[in-house]
Amino acid sequence: MTQTIAPRVRTLVLLILAVAGALLAGAAPVSAHAALTGSDPAQGAVVDTAPSQVSLTFSEPIAVGDDSVRVLDPKGERVDKGAPANPSGTTYSVRLVSGLPDGTYTVAYQVVSADSHPVAGAFTFSVGAPSKTTVSVSAQGSDDGLVGWLYGFGRYVSYAGFVVLAGGAAFVLACWAPGARVRAVQRLVVSGWLALTAATLGLLMLRGSYTTSGKVGDVFDLELLGDVLQTKTGAALVSRLLLLAAAALFIAVLFGAYARTADAVEPERDAEDDGGGDDGGDRGGPDKRDLTFGLALGGTVVAAGLAASWAMSEHASQGLQAGVAMPVDVVHLLAVAAWLGGLTALLVALYRAPVETPVGRDAVRRFSRLAFGSVVTLAVTGVYQSWRQLGSWSAFTDTRYGQLLLVKIALVAVMVAVAFLSRRWTRRLADARVSEAAEDAERTEAPERVEEAVRAEEAERAEATERAEEAERAEATERAEEKQPAGTAPAEASGTSEVSEASMAIEAPKASGAEKAEAGQDSVRAAQLARQRAAAEAARRKRLRDADPNRFGLRRSVLAEAGVAVVLLAVTTVLTQTEPGRTERDARAAAATSSSASATGQGSGAVSLTMPFDTGGKNGKGVVSIDLDPAQAGDNALHVYVEGPDGTPVDVPEVKIALTLAAQNIGPLPVAPDHVTTGHWSASRVQIPMAGDWKVEVTVRTSDIDQVTVSKNAQIG
Repeated sequence: MTQTIAPRVRTLVLLILAVAGALLAGAAPVSAHAALTGSDPAQGAVVDTAPSQVSLTFSEPIAVGDDSVRVLDPKGERVDKGAPANPSGTTYSVRLVSGLPDGTYTVAYQVVSADSHPVAGAFTFSVGAPSKTTVSVSAQGSDDGLVGWLYGFGRYVSYAGFVVLAGGAAFVLACWAPGARVRAVQRLVVSGWLALTAATLGLLMLRGSYTTSGKVGDVFDLELLGDVLQTKTGAALVSRLLLLAAAALFIAVLFGAYARTADAVEPERDAEDDGGGDDGGDRGGPDKRDLTFGLALGGTVVAAGLAASWAMSEHASQGLQAGVAMPVDVVHLLAVAAWLGGLTALLVALYRAPVETPVGRDAVRRFSRLAFGSVVTLAVTGVYQSWRQLGSWSAFTDTRYGQLLLVKIALVAVMVAVAFLSRRWTRRLADARVSEAAEDAERTEAPERVEEAVRAEEAERAEATERAEEAERAEATERAEEKQPAGTAPAEASGTSEVSEASMAIEAPKASGAEKAEAGQDSVRAAQLARQRAAAEAARRKRLRDADPNRFGLRRSVLAEAGVAVVLLAVTTVLTQTEPGRTERDARAAAATSSSASATGQGSGAVSLTMPFDTGGKNGKGVVSIDLDPAQAGDNALHVYVEGPDGTPVDVPEVKIALTLAAQNIGPLPVAPDHVTTGHWSASRVQIPMAGDWKVEVTVRTSDIDQVTVSKNAQIG
């Protein structure tokens, strides 16, 4: 039976890796996590006079460079000047040269969202009338090519390395202390550390090219690397490397001092354990308990710090309730590591643990409880993260993020079902109490039987040697008597006896040397025999253990869990690179509102602003549009339109407007519009004292406690 396990395991592992690779290779290019929700001029708009600047509004803050926003005329020449500015909020503008002729202009942007992902796109607007030819600008992002694929693969390896490192160490400390001295478990945890370290270094080198040109040659550009180190993502990667240095020290203590302590106390703990205790191998006295506590505390701090390096630079750091989402994300990642990493360590222990240190029923039960707690934690934190990233039930099916999340939930359900089968195999495991006692007695008696057999064999050889010596002495005496002449006086017999004794005294040293040589050879042969018998005994116990159908079933069920975990980790990696459902739906709503306004003439004012909002409460999502006419210094008419996610007008309890000209320290100037009809408010004779780049803030309240303020800039005059 054991001879067929390895090929099947290799085949299953290859299939699992193939599925994971297909998920990573077949995933769509990394979606923008900051969506373009508005622009001025709007996409496809035709304006009478050339604007002095182009403004872009995103769903979250972004990082921009000198060439992040480019404006091209109908001939393909750049007409923007200077670096993009951030006048307020999530609106970014770039100034244009004066005297632009009529025609169609192309706006191309390539920026980095606050959650570390590159965002690229392009749109057009026209001055006077559309031109007959339009510049063709590819909206392909820097993350679409080889560099983007390598970056995604590096993210997968980093997640896998963290899971194996943190989960494997947790399994040793919390479930199976003897695992600290098992070479296969040591190699597993060290491999996790090496994978995470190598992936982090690779991501740091790839980051510059990933967010700019996407060229392989720019991976080793030291100037780009310097720019990366100044960003939030670069700081997170450097912090991760520093924490990995602390993790290396933790591993050295875990597999050094702790392993020696576990080796000294574990046999005594097993002998005292009556099956009811479940302390995880922590009965080794004050020194052992102190060392275990120190390692658990230090390991938790390091693991939490490593998890925070993701939480503080990706999805959790932006959007709704970021202050709550980041610690929740840290707890989520720790629970994933404890479950999946511990599962990997258990799989290695079941297949590779030596016969002298088998993973027993109690260790599996301890891990089962740890995994159950991790699954409960994952369920609670996952529900919160799903609500935060999706916002509605329909987003599960309407957005790619929601669809991937459904796949992830299904995989988790499969893993839980397989884990239930593993618990059944654990209960039926053949190393029950009676079997364990018999096996312990057999292990104790086997060496004694070997030593007893060796002693008996040595005694037999010593007795045979003694009999041979007596026979030789008798033969010598007999020969001496035969040589004595007949009629010799008795006195001569005494002389003959003396001669015989003298000859025996001469031969005694020779016999003693031969006896010593033979005794030495006998001890060598006895030692070899003892080793052979001990090896045969170990092989026999291993065959008996592997032949146990319950242990074999547990191995296969844990292997199946690990296989699903590999695919689950691949889906999670793709999920972290996908635009959240809230952002995707907001971008759709903004685009729909812009199209609706163009079709109905709603945006006929000199300035029209569109801003999505989300108060976080029930029916708290929608889009608010502002029309300001004529958008000049003096009296202006202001119209406010509020629509739901589906584009239909909706009423809200309160809408407030505030105008601020930060350059001149004017404002905020409050405006209280009157309700006209469903989803429509207006205010006349709104006084704007002077021209400039005004910030328009809109506060929308959808219930007694749910409200949000969104803003955009508008050029007045």
